[in-house]
Amino acid sequence: QKKSKKSSETLTFKRPEGMHREVYALLYSDKKDAPPLLPSDTTQGYRTVKAKLGSKKVRPWKWMPFTNPARKDGAMFYHWRRAAEEGKDYPFARFNKTVQVPVYSEQEYQMYLHDDAWTKAETDHLFDLARRFDLRFVVIHDRYDHQQFKKRSVEDLKERYYHICAKLANIRAAPGTDLKIPVFDAGHERRRKEQLERLYNRTPEQVAEEEYLIQELRKIETRKKEREKRTQDLQKLITAADTTTEQRRAERKAPKKKLPQKKETEKPAVPETAGIKFPDFKSAGVTLRSQRMKLPSSVGQKKIKALEQMLMELGVDLNPMPTEEIVQMFNELRSDLVLLYELKQAFANCEYELQMLRHRYEALAKAGSIGPLSAEGAHPDGQAGLGIEEGRADAKDQIIDVVGAPLTPNSVRRKVVGAEQGALRSPTQMP
Repeated sequence: QKKSKKSSETLTFKRPEGMHREVYALLYSDKKDAPPLLPSDTTQGYRTVKAKLGSKKVRPWKWMPFTNPARKDGAMFYHWRRAAEEGKDYPFARFNKTVQVPVYSEQEYQMYLHDDAWTKAETDHLFDLARRFDLRFVVIHDRYDHQQFKKRSVEDLKERYYHICAKLANIRAAPGTDLKIPVFDAGHERRRKEQLERLYNRTPEQVAEEEYLIQELRKIETRKKEREKRTQDLQKLITAADTTTEQRRAERKAPKKKLPQKKETEKPAVPETAGIKFPDFKSAGVTLRSQRMKLPSSVGQKKIKALEQMLMELGVDLNPMPTEEIVQMFNELRSDLVLLYELKQAFANCEYELQMLRHRYEALAKAGSIGPLSAEGAHPDGQAGLGIEEGRADAKDQIIDVVGAPLTPNSVRRKVVGAEQGALRSPTQMP
């Protein structure tokens, strides 16, 4: 009881009403310490820590002169510095990095560095400027004496300098050493600057034309990828149809007695895109045969409706008696019908593309960029009439992006859609 009374007595002091919490924290803390005289950083919330001021003396500072070793004129400057660092070198002098420009003798110049287009006085002037301006060739070109010597470009100055450096490195190198000789391609640099100047001087019409061509190139690449994907899907469907046909023939020819039950697992694999892949019920427990006739979720609603329409036109019951043989035959029939539907859809797409390309070719022939179209819809030399790259430059707008609808009549689209619907009405006829 005495301890509880003492603890209650110590916690009786509360924050006065109307006083903000931050102001109260400056006046009082849990340890009843006085607020700090100097601000200090702490991560303990409002429990501020007192500033720890050492008892040592402050290091004296002194106003002293200094010289920069990077300057050659011996200029004297003054700044504040600690007294203990008096007499030491300027600390920023270590950042003064200079380029080592090679020096050649008169004999070396006459034997190895002589050039008819350059005199020795002009070469000496170039190397003197290179030492003064640390190989900043734009500044060297600006300070070059064009009145006394021949007018040179920046590329000419660079080419002469690096050619001499490479010659001197080869002469002075020890035999058998691997040299890293600087190489400067002046022709490439001139072409680069010329191309950059052309790019900078383009008109707004040329910029718009370039952006238009880039967009059309992206469209062409996208259509190319789509055509390749459709070709792969069509090849899978054809392979699946051939595999299913060969499998049916093999089952009809072989007697049922000689076929063991394990042969079913050795059937050739059919691609997933062909027909319907029904799930195998191999789990333990009782299952209904009618459950095996249920279409999997991978079959879309469009295919399901088309499949029901085909079965109704063939006079097949949508829910037959689920015996073992009927379930197997019914599933095989539906798988074949779905495969037939996919083949007819691919055939309709190919017909549409053929009509679209034919109209495209006719439009290009009218523009005069390609020869006339023959009766078979092919080029007179036996190639397909799609010679876009052989067109003229004046028919560029007609050649680029002509796969769209502007050159394809709406009647062609309606005709192809009608052909596709007709294929659904007569599912027994293969294309």
